[in-house]
Amino acid sequence: MAEIATIARPYAEALFKASAQDIAGTQAWLEALSTIAADAQVLHLAGNPLISQVQVLELVTSVFQGPMPEMAQNFLQLLIENARLSALPEIAKQYRALKNAQSGSSDAVVGSAFPIDAPTLASVSQVLEAKFGRKLNVSVHLQPELIGGIRVVVGDEVLDTSVKTRLEQMKVALTA
Repeated sequence: MAEIATIARPYAEALFKASAQDIAGTQAWLEALSTIAADAQVLHLAGNPLISQVQVLELVTSVFQGPMPEMAQNFLQLLIENARLSALPEIAKQYRALKNAQSGSSDAVVGSAFPIDAPTLASVSQVLEAKFGRKLNVSVHLQPELIGGIRVVVGDEVLDTSVKTRLEQMKVALTA
């Protein structure tokens, strides 16, 4: 959605500039807050006019695991005061993009039908980095519908070696 991206951009850029000393730490708490803000019940309560901003802040703070840094509390309070809590997931996404641009890396989502252990993931990461020609931040998502193999998404590029895709390709070839 273009509108939410437009709203999120200045927040992400300002936070990125303000957190130049601890970009990785900021990304960690921002991702955690993003997950909380993406919850439909939290958004419903935040949008309820009978619930005060202080109550919304206390709710999100209570769900946050561990101590919340002062910068995180201030940022969260700013978003709640400006009724922008729903933009938090997009802010986190844009912050991650700024971080990746600074470090010259990209996010890679590896879809797999089965869990991938750490040594195998490290090996796959090396191969993918060579294939895509840049440093990748790899995350794994289980997708049982793939049957086997993996499906990698890096930005708008897709590398699909899943059994599901191969079966679909065979189906097309046999029916043509």
